[in-house]
Amino acid sequence: MAIDTLPTGTANSVRPAGGTGDPCVAYTVLDHGIARIRLSRPHRLNAVTERLVDDLLAALHRAADDDVRAVVLCGAGRAFCSGHDLKAEPAPADAAGTRARLDRIQDVTRLIRDAPFPVVAAVHGYALGAGCEFALSCDLVVAAEGTRFGFPEVGVGLSVTGGVSRLLTTTVGAIKAKELVLLGEHFDAREARRLGLVTRVSAPGRHETVATELASALAERPPFALALAKKLIDEGLDGTVEQALAREVSAAQITGHSGEHDRPREAFAQSPAPVQEGDR
Repeated sequence: MAIDTLPTGTANSVRPAGGTGDPCVAYTVLDHGIARIRLSRPHRLNAVTERLVDDLLAALHRAADDDVRAVVLCGAGRAFCSGHDLKAEPAPADAAGTRARLDRIQDVTRLIRDAPFPVVAAVHGYALGAGCEFALSCDLVVAAEGTRFGFPEVGVGLSVTGGVSRLLTTTVGAIKAKELVLLGEHFDAREARRLGLVTRVSAPGRHETVATELASALAERPPFALALAKKLIDEGLDGTVEQALAREVSAAQITGHSGEHDRPREAFAQSPAPVQEGDR
């Protein structure tokens, strides 16, 4: 990736090596080991193009290279992301090119799920189609009051991507997932939270602040234990309960010998004993 190291609190746009044209993603290093990745096509409500996908992947790779503790993913302008840009120049229709393009956008979900750091989405305005898929792939989601979510792909003759067929179904159940995908109806931030798709609903304009506060809280947690916990839950979606039990034993052994538990254990041992009901 042809970008320079950034001092804390500064931003630049990300462009993968060999890329041309205006970058579609801005990368900012914040305090406390947090990186902010902002989709930056506000004139098109951050609608997804191949260039935006390339830049988003480059930014996620950059965050991994920078060894950040957490990432906030957000959008510039009036929306988080309005889905695929249907006004963009159509991609070549040959089978090999189409498959490569689709695999490329699937890599966004892969990178977010494989990242050792948590990714917190801060969404507002619209999170539709690919934008809703991006949010669904994140570890936590903060939505501003009034945000509109939806999966309109079927209605325009397309298919969902980003692991929606698994991640959405696991979260809301098969019947509700079919309703959301087949009908493509919009739903608001509070309904998204009720369905388990959103972690917090913020006041309008405060979604990034709340998401950054969550990212800061996550960045203060023991990083190794945090990464393992994220990995266990994500891998639990992909396997059987027996496989989950075996992975949990391995993770518990690893964290038990990592040393990260020593300080919290000592602090707990020195804290006052809790008051029992009979002691009052």
